[in-house]
Amino acid sequence: MPQVERFPMSIPFGWFGVGYSNELAVGAVRPVHYFGRELVLFRNENGEAGLLDAYCPHLGAHLGHGGKVEGDSIRCPFHAWAYRPDGFCSAIPYAKAFPPRAKREPLTHAYPVEEKSGVIWAWYHPENVAPLFDVIDYPEFTDPEWAEPTKREWRFASNPQEIAENGVDVAHFAYVHMMDAVPEGETSYDGVQRHSAARGHRTIKLPSGEEKQFPYSVQTVQNGAGQKFTRLKGVVELSLLVIATPVEADDVELRFCFTHPKVDPGSPQEHAIQEAIANTCGQKGVEGDIPIWENKIHLARPYLCDGDGPILRFRKYFEQFYADGPDGTRLVEAAE
Repeated sequence: MPQVERFPMSIPFGWFGVGYSNELAVGAVRPVHYFGRELVLFRNENGEAGLLDAYCPHLGAHLGHGGKVEGDSIRCPFHAWAYRPDGFCSAIPYAKAFPPRAKREPLTHAYPVEEKSGVIWAWYHPENVAPLFDVIDYPEFTDPEWAEPTKREWRFASNPQEIAENGVDVAHFAYVHMMDAVPEGETSYDGVQRHSAARGHRTIKLPSGEEKQFPYSVQTVQNGAGQKFTRLKGVVELSLLVIATPVEADDVELRFCFTHPKVDPGSPQEHAIQEAIANTCGQKGVEGDIPIWENKIHLARPYLCDGDGPILRFRKYFEQFYADGPDGTRLVEAAE
């Protein structure tokens, strides 16, 4: 039997989370692997975060293993060549004259970095094209009037498109997440952004045993392949950043980052918030999806029916984030 190719698409381009701002201190140096590449993440003494290709262009040492921050740069552990976050070489301690190329252009590839919503976002494009759109900032994640973010993280064999497509696959909610109904919503596409809004009522069983209906709403913004924001309002109010970052074409790191308006510790509101987060992350949420994501394949021409949701429209939207299209083809048609 021929080997089945799981994913016919490559790594998409866009802004991807590579860490949290408050977890990268001044002077920190961290070897990381994303986008199928060895990288080094650091924060210089000016407070600026940098993400560079890991291997020193001088003689190939890995800057993330033994490299040290000094001033505005990271120094190579091998010969102490220094590089700023923009990729320019700032010092060669033993050289009498700077190489001409080092004066006119970066010697190593620097990934554009933005720090917004408490996240370090790095721009990736397979051809190293400059950013084509902006990161959206959601200030509540750093607002002192909002709660300290609650963070969860998983890594598994999948990719950003498969994860994002889950949101429009309305039929699976009943069978994977045991949800009685999926609310009707409105969706619009605007360039690299996808907006959706849904409203409805949810029946909640109170501690007294009484059942009560509560209105709720869910608003979502997908901004490129790696940044998704959801605001939930109902029994509780929650803001959620969904950060899907490709490690390889078939290996992804998924982060959920929650925040909410501050509530009294130990209050019923805090208990309800913790329960909502647990449901979103647990078996009724993402951890119910992960075993399926890890073992499924992407069918370019799926058999679909009228209850499946706008999967093909979503694929057409997502296809724009592949530099060559998914392997040079359009994966937005259904089997007949």
